[in-house]
Amino acid sequence: MQAEAQTDFLIIGAGFAGCVIAERLAAAGWKCVVVDRRAHVGGNAYDETDAAGVLVHRYGPHYFRTNSQRIVAYLSRFTDWHAVAYTIKSFARGRYWSFPINLNTFEEYLGRPSGEAEFAGWLDAQRVPIDHPRNSEEVVISQVGRELYELFFEGYTLKQWQRHPRDLDAAVCGRIPLRMNRDERYLTEEFQALPERGYTALFGRMLEASAGVEVHLGVDFAEARKRWRCRHLVFSGAVDEYFDYRFGPLPYRSLRFEAESFSAGQLAQRAAVAGKPGFWQPAMQVNYPELAVPFTRIVEIKHATGQQVDATTIVREFPKEWQRGEEPYYPIPAPDAHAAFQRYATLASTESQVSFVGRLATYRYYNMDQVIGMALAEAERLLRRYGSQAT
Repeated sequence: MQAEAQTDFLIIGAGFAGCVIAERLAAAGWKCVVVDRRAHVGGNAYDETDAAGVLVHRYGPHYFRTNSQRIVAYLSRFTDWHAVAYTIKSFARGRYWSFPINLNTFEEYLGRPSGEAEFAGWLDAQRVPIDHPRNSEEVVISQVGRELYELFFEGYTLKQWQRHPRDLDAAVCGRIPLRMNRDERYLTEEFQALPERGYTALFGRMLEASAGVEVHLGVDFAEARKRWRCRHLVFSGAVDEYFDYRFGPLPYRSLRFEAESFSAGQLAQRAAVAGKPGFWQPAMQVNYPELAVPFTRIVEIKHATGQQVDATTIVREFPKEWQRGEEPYYPIPAPDAHAAFQRYATLASTESQVSFVGRLATYRYYNMDQVIGMALAEAERLLRRYGSQAT
């Protein structure tokens, strides 16, 4: 057995939560060991160039956006940016629709030009009056009525979560905007961009910023606890795994990805569909809400990265039931899942020498900027507690 080593901070997980905390602590002079069970850094934000020469997001699309100038300034120390206006479509009833719902969507629904006044009046007639929506079904039908809810939301949500929208928190579908104008941007945050050279390059520069960070890949949590003694543990994995599933595994959703690449010649035949040469589909993401289609979306990330390459790659995304041993992608945003998590949260609160940080460790659906903000705050808390070793 390998001899036990000593470090100041042992950090489980080399995604945004772990890498941000490691960089901040190491900058203050502390020695940090970062481990990850995968063979690469970056967690689910990892990207790589595939065999077709296309930069792809291996674990699903990661659309960075934020309203926090502090987070932008922090990340800008490790990357330049490629500005993006993220746009998606929805494919149903044999055609592409503008999405999120906006005035263009309404005109597509009518089959003729319209205006904001007619759209507002139509919505008023369609909406189901619910003052305080309790779940995802109620939040959508209170905004757009049942027709558009069934067209765009119900089937997609059933496939994604394997639960009816009425059994999910209102925030699940409530986070998707409704617009009365022709604004087709998927997201509303002030800053929307991707790292110019990709996420993996960003993580590399972050971890190389200080000599105090030591990275070990292909090492799981159980092995890490045997190999290193530490002053403090930072855990960004699944909280139920940390406690060896004492109360049973929490519910998660997992994913299966199916990638397909196309040459320039093949794409020439798709130009009419994509609307421009060099692409397979008309937007970076197309949702497929109909239950007859087994996948939820097709992502062609080349739309967002701006990469200049003749080929392209699309990735079909198939949600699936999570099994132990698989990657848990999404905590389930539902009341029964929250109740199950609270038992683990109570245990976690007693671990004075452990920080639980990130989506899986706190069992909440966070955007990347929210995880980064959480990691920065936790690093500051640890530095207040332990001080700085920097000279």
